[in-house]
Amino acid sequence: MKWLRISSALAGIAACSLVLAQVVPHARQAGAVLAAKDDPAALSELELDAALANNDRLVQDNIEAALGAGDADLADSFVTLARDRNIALPDDLLGRVGDAVKAERSTSHFARRFATGLVTGNADDVASLSGTVAGDLFVIGDVRDVVREGKHLAMGEDTDRLVLGLATAGLAVTAVTYVSAGGAAPVRAGLTLVKDARKVGRLGEGLAEWAGRSAREVVDTPMLQNAVASGSVLRPGATVNAIKAAFRVEKAGALVRLGKDVTRVAGKSGTRGAMDTLRIAEGPKDVARAARLAEAQGSKTRAILKLFGRGALLLVGGAFDLALWLLGAALTLFGLLASIKATTERLTQGWCDRRRARRLRRAQLAAEAALANSTATA
Repeated sequence: MKWLRISSALAGIAACSLVLAQVVPHARQAGAVLAAKDDPAALSELELDAALANNDRLVQDNIEAALGAGDADLADSFVTLARDRNIALPDDLLGRVGDAVKAERSTSHFARRFATGLVTGNADDVASLSGTVAGDLFVIGDVRDVVREGKHLAMGEDTDRLVLGLATAGLAVTAVTYVSAGGAAPVRAGLTLVKDARKVGRLGEGLAEWAGRSAREVVDTPMLQNAVASGSVLRPGATVNAIKAAFRVEKAGALVRLGKDVTRVAGKSGTRGAMDTLRIAEGPKDVARAARLAEAQGSKTRAILKLFGRGALLLVGGAFDLALWLLGAALTLFGLLASIKATTERLTQGWCDRRRARRLRRAQLAAEAALANSTATA
């Protein structure tokens, strides 16, 4: 019976040790992820470790997909990621990426995209953004957007109040840009990107809702309606002065911070990286996290956002499962310690019982010997 109890305790040690060996790697990973949940750079590195461990062709397949979609910038971002992770890529694939990047950055392509951004006000790469920002700095783009959306508002038609608010804010920031000799240009570029993302449908729903509320707060609607009623792109000076009067500078702090964070992302990961961020962001905090990620990962940012989406910025799901791994490891460790304790106690009790039994036998033998001696003497 005693050996059965000791054997069951030893079996508990063996079982807990086996389970613990399986659980500990997952628990360690879960703990690291939970600890990095507020650090986009550290979180993305952990996610990359797990993703690359599960699929050794992950980077190569994504490069092929990016080239197939005509996105040389994204393909180049994955090449940078592969280089950083010491992942070998075929020479012909690297050559194709290099040719695609070279073509995308050619003078003729840049000039064509710059003109497109200047005329249409839509940007999806560095060249077109340069044209869009140039147009906004010379107030053409923002006046065009404010007059168009403002007249829709005055006539009771469907109005994109977000574009209207961003364009109005842009005009006010542009004035500061000129006064400060370009000091506010980063905010100007960021607001332009947000506006362009809205126009082409690349602004995340949550961020669009937040930006819409913020934009409405910075615009005096009745005053703006009066300004655009007689405004015209052909009279930008008078139109701008009237529109700026409708802008509430004191309520623009949140939009200004958003513009700065978007520019930080674009400065490290490129215009398309900023556009990718605006597409997945649910609010300004996500954009701020993306700026931290871009500052840490640089040109790899687009590849990371492509692989993990918003999950690269924060722990968006699975926290309960991660906590379960930690709980499972803790319970298994408790079971192992309890089994070790029980085994130690039962072995000790058995050893004590055997010593007690030997003492009793020796005492009994001594008593019998004494009795035999007394009987013989008598």
